[in-house]
Amino acid sequence: MAPRGRTLLLPLAAATILIASTIFLFAAAGARWRPADTGLPVPPHAFSAAVPVPVPVTSNTTTSARKELSFLDENGDPDDPASASASGAARCDPAVRVFMYDMPPEFHFGLLGWSPPSPGFVWPDLSTPPPRYPGGLNQQHSVEYWLTLDLLLSSSSSAPCGAAVRVADSRDADLVFVPFFASLSYNRHSRPVPPEKVARNKALQEQLVRYLTTRPEWKRYGGADHVIVAHHPNSLLYARAPLSPAVFVLSDFGRYHPRVASLEKDVIAPYKHMAKTFVNDSAGFDDRPTLLYFRGAIYRKQGGSIRQELYYMLKDEKDVYFSFGSVQDHGASKASQGMHSSKFCLNIAGDTPSSNRLFDAIVSHCVPVIISDDIELPYEDVLDYSKFSIFVRSSDAVKKGYLMSLISGVSKQQWTRMWRRLKEVDKHFEYQYPSQKDDAVQMIWQALSRRAPAIKLKVHRSSRFSRSDRGHK
Repeated sequence: MAPRGRTLLLPLAAATILIASTIFLFAAAGARWRPADTGLPVPPHAFSAAVPVPVPVTSNTTTSARKELSFLDENGDPDDPASASASGAARCDPAVRVFMYDMPPEFHFGLLGWSPPSPGFVWPDLSTPPPRYPGGLNQQHSVEYWLTLDLLLSSSSSAPCGAAVRVADSRDADLVFVPFFASLSYNRHSRPVPPEKVARNKALQEQLVRYLTTRPEWKRYGGADHVIVAHHPNSLLYARAPLSPAVFVLSDFGRYHPRVASLEKDVIAPYKHMAKTFVNDSAGFDDRPTLLYFRGAIYRKQGGSIRQELYYMLKDEKDVYFSFGSVQDHGASKASQGMHSSKFCLNIAGDTPSSNRLFDAIVSHCVPVIISDDIELPYEDVLDYSKFSIFVRSSDAVKKGYLMSLISGVSKQQWTRMWRRLKEVDKHFEYQYPSQKDDAVQMIWQALSRRAPAIKLKVHRSSRFSRSDRGHK
């Protein structure tokens, strides 16, 4: 090779050796390198699998499985379900983590006549059967009772894995639950009992507002992450406005101002049905002789006036049962029998857009015919009611012959598809203790968990300038 060629190769070779040496040095030190200038932990899989990140072996790790690193949450704690489980906060993968106030018994089980065995006790001992909720129509609005029991049970070491788990620190929670039995308070204590000058129901609500608005948990986000159950349409009447930043669990919005409650902020929960669930139902199309069924109050005020119109329109139609009924004359039992033997069951708006009748029909596997223009339905973001119900506009329902023509036009095959779907979804409307997978209790928790991201977005956006605002005061 010419002398000039050799002269050109010598610098090239030297540069190659220098580059190779640099690569070797970085590879040797790779396992010890960390982005110290950020102060943040290293996200999982940030490095190649060829450069492992050593993790100390503890009682919760094995040599064959390494604990992945994770980012910190907004409180500066590891955002890791495994770390939560170490403190008993999550043994499975709950949909939502809930902090519940240890409020005085007068707000919850004290309304059922329960008294704590000593002043230090707030909750009943769940190693024995819990205090029973009163029967009759009281039960249909008992939602807060079932949710409270579910949270209490989730705290025990033997609790089954559910949709919600109670946590001891509100900073670890997605939501804060307020255990006030608002519907029971309304049903039992709406009128003053001498020598009372103020009804107990109103007094409890005034105490509730004072209790919550002075708590640091409420002040942190202005109550936006709090959950309050007020399922009876007349419950929480005096506390609605001051507590309106909270998420309400309601039966409908019929008696709420749009600025106080809305579908964007709140959650609709089903009534506890009064009819017996049709277990092992084999009563198909040909086994249900009644075409269309309604039993209940006919003369209603406000939006329920349509019931009277439909009564006079349908009462003489063939294969239609349309009659007055009430709980006093064994109405629940008679309605249950009637629904079990009917193909379609009318759910007509009453004093409010919703009623327990819809959920009685669902567990009776009687295809609901819903005539209520303003009704909102539980978990409708994940459950398509049109697969097992028929919706009719009020303006169409009162047209002569319209409703009977519509119902009679449903074929046996179409009805059977809806009937089968009813048998699949009826579990979502069962309140149970302990709760079971995807029953009403767990479906409500799941619905609330879907509100949590929007709540966090709202509070984070509202906190953007909080630091700079404090600095200029």
